[in-house]
Parts: sequence; C-alpha cells; structure tokens
Amino acid sequence: MKQIAFYGKGGIGKSTTVCNLAAALSKSGKKVIVVGCDPKHDCTSNLRRGEDIPTVLDVLREKGIDKLGIETIIRENLLKKEDIIYEGFNGIYCVEAGGPKPGYGCAGRGVIVVIDLLKKMNVFEDLGVDVVLYDVLGDVVCGGFAMPLRMGLADQIYVVTSSDYMALYAANNICSGISQFVKRGGSTLGGIIYNVRGSMDAFDIVSEFANQLNANIIGKVPNSPIINEAEIDGQTAIEYAPEEEISKIYMELAESIYQNTTGTTPNPLENAQIMQIGKMIKERIKKQKINE
Repeated sequence: MKQIAFYGKGGIGKSTTVCNLAAALSKSGKKVIVVGCDPKHDCTSNLRRGEDIPTVLDVLREKGIDKLGIETIIRENLLKKEDIIYEGFNGIYCVEAGGPKPGYGCAGRGVIVVIDLLKKMNVFEDLGVDVVLYDVLGDVVCGGFAMPLRMGLADQIYVVTSSDYMALYAANNICSGISQFVKRGGSTLGGIIYNVRGSMDAFDIVSEFANQLNANIIGKVPNSPIINEAEIDGQTAIEYAPEEEISKIYMELAESIYQNTTGTTPNPLENAQIMQIGKMIKERIKKQKINE
C-alpha cells in the first residue's frame, strides 16, 4: 500500500489534481481511497458528481464522541465503516474528515482524530486499498494538518503550485515544514506538481524555484477548459472526457507518482531568494502585457 499526501496554497487546484489522479489510478486497476483533510469537506466532490457525504467528525459527534470517547465508540462497534466511507467514481473510496463546529475547537486537531480513527479501524487493510491519497488543507504545515508527513504516514509528499508568486511563496513555506519533519523521521518531498493557472505559463520560473529548493518537478498539468467543464458537472476530466489530451496527461502523471520511490529533503529558499523569484515573475508579466 502506498500513501501519498498533497499540499498547496488554497485555491491552487489541489483537490482537482487529487481527484483526477485518484480517477487515473483507479482506471489503471488500483484500489484507491481519498482522505479529504479540509473542514470545507469538498475534497472528493468531483468523484461524487458534487454530492455531499457526511464527514467523519459529524458522524462521531452523532455517535457521542464528546461523552464516550473514540476508544469506546470503536470497542462497542458503534461506528461502521460504511458510516464514514462512501464510493465515488470507478469504486474510489471517499472520506471527508470535516471540522469542528464553527467557533469551537481546532480543525487540525480534527484531522489527527480522523487519521487515528482510520488506523484503529483498520480501514485501509480491510478495504484492501493499493493507494491512499491525503488531500490536505493549508498554506503552511502546522498542527494536525502536518500529521501525514510529521508521523511519516505518507510515503511521499507532493506540493501543487502554479507560477504565481503567492503560490510559490506558500509552496516554499510548506517545504520549510517538510524539511523540519524529515529530520525527525517524517515524510520526504516526492516532488512539485506544476498546475498551470490563468494565462501565464512560466515553466522555466517554476523549474528555477524547484532547482533552488532541491525538488523534482514530477509533472505539469496545462490549463484546460475540459477541467472546468468537468467540475461544473461534479466530475474529473478522466470521467468527463477520457479521450482528451488532459486526461492522458493526468494518467501519465498518476503513473509517475505511483512509480516514484525517491524523495528529497527540501532546502527552502531564503527571503532574498524567494523575492528574486518574485522579480522574475513580475518581469514576465510585464513582457506578457507588452506582447498583448
């Protein structure tokens, strides 16, 4: 069983990427589970035609976790796997961690509870999954959101970024956290997924960032209207348009990630270095405006 965690700036297309990779892996014959670690509980939406599913934390609250505790709930069989695990496209298992009630508790702590629960219930083993994909909220690696890499649960971490400055800035912060956890036995960085957003495609800038970071760009996902069309229907590109080029790109990327067994300890950029990357982006934007 391979466990992989994905991080990236909010709105960068991380969940879109994870859902398409899950769909691609399932189409290649692998049994996949996606664990959404976001209080918005929409990580697996594109695998379920946009349909909501109960979150693990909501179900636990209904079962009385505040009074009974998680150990009692498991011991007395008050919680069944089907209460928290739902099937999506092509048999992909979907789990949404959820979050605390608004104004109460810590969402990161909720992720810790959910991952601990899945382990204690032997969910992955009982379902016989080949691949676990964690879709993790957070522009920075902190608290419970760091659990997949802090505890070494994930074999590798992948960071999704575009060529936008703030996306690369967030990616650098995430990699700073990864580098700290690696020293304590945490997960290594499998690579960068370059997800093109908007009109600017600056692979050379992202490549320069990755080189300074000591990271490999595992793949590039071009901007495609097919992705947006599919999402409107609550689908992945793989399901919506399997013969389109973008779907083939996701299939190749999924295989590259699945086959990758190497990871690096990232060397996060200093402030002056990341600002220099910003200047490169600024110059590229100016040139693009002139050409328009």
